[in-house]
Amino acid sequence: MLKKIILIMLLLTGFSINANADKGNSAIDNTASGTNLVLVTIDGLRWQELFSGADPSLLKNEKFVRQGHHVQEKFWHDNEEKRRQLLMPFFWNTFVKEGMVIGNRNIGSNMSIANQWHFSYPGYSEIFTGVVDHSINSNKKKLNPQISFLEWLNTKEDYQHKLAAFGSWDVFPFILNKERSQLYINAGFDSAKGYALSNQAKLLNNLQKEIPSPWHNVRLDSFTYRYAKDYLLTVKPKVMIIALGETDDFAHDGHYDSYLSSAHQTDKFIADLWHTLQTTSGYQDNTVLMITTDHGRGSNADDWQHHASKLAVQGYMKNLKAFPNGIIGSENIWFAAMGPGVRARGEIKTTQEVKQNQIAATALTLLGEDPKAFNPTAGSVIQEVFE
Repeated sequence: MLKKIILIMLLLTGFSINANADKGNSAIDNTASGTNLVLVTIDGLRWQELFSGADPSLLKNEKFVRQGHHVQEKFWHDNEEKRRQLLMPFFWNTFVKEGMVIGNRNIGSNMSIANQWHFSYPGYSEIFTGVVDHSINSNKKKLNPQISFLEWLNTKEDYQHKLAAFGSWDVFPFILNKERSQLYINAGFDSAKGYALSNQAKLLNNLQKEIPSPWHNVRLDSFTYRYAKDYLLTVKPKVMIIALGETDDFAHDGHYDSYLSSAHQTDKFIADLWHTLQTTSGYQDNTVLMITTDHGRGSNADDWQHHASKLAVQGYMKNLKAFPNGIIGSENIWFAAMGPGVRARGEIKTTQEVKQNQIAATALTLLGEDPKAFNPTAGSVIQEVFE
């Protein structure tokens, strides 16, 4: 029943948003100079699936794949390159060809987090602030003492009221310190508000109340993406974060079938987002799209559901005490970008380990801003994006 309801929701919102896209484009014209940026995060999506597609050791495991989900028919191919294209066709057939990606450790493309915890809040804080704060050692709703690059941009006249963040997880208002930063943030089960709501936004508000999420603190990604898209077309921000969460929660639940299906749907969201950007005045040929994740996961049937460092399982992640050395490999992540200023190099081999704390400086550089003026202690730019 839930599946049918979600399908109806997608059809309704998809029709409503697409039907009004041209109207929104002509009614609101963002003629501001400079590059725009959209940063999409996919919570806990392993580099293994991104670069190799469905994992055969998990895909054929009845513990993680339920009858009737047919994911093997959808996502399996003996050829690794074709397998990853089945899972994320837009990413591999368009995004990587027109942009770049790092993180495929099988070819010597290495990227990892710099924080010592290997779970979400520290990872997102590292992405957005460019620094590692060792006091951020849990996923609790604690206001982030560090300043994100969005908050810094919000102090500049050209960006005021032109920044927004949308997240499936209800902790994002704390990660981005909404109280201090005064950013527009819609996360968790927030309804659209604070601007002239379109009919689409009003419909989404009603649907979100009517359709239950499997989780108490994470909404379905369709709401997050469609709220973000509606805001993009209506308000025209210069910088936007879209933080999707289903992949991580389905993985924690041990539902590899839903994890794969969610990754595939996310690829469709990204394809639709790029099409929207390239057909919307003010964004066409003037917008960078970046995609990354907050942490990795384990690499086998015993630990793929989890992520935590050795230090984390001794404290906040005590529920993972069966893994005294932590979840090996959960520090390994990936990063991709396309758009103005990004060299189209496809898969890139790295000469040294790229770190998560370099993303903020890279984003600011692509926006034409000086990352050192933001925070001289933040990680340096990812040179592979520009060389």
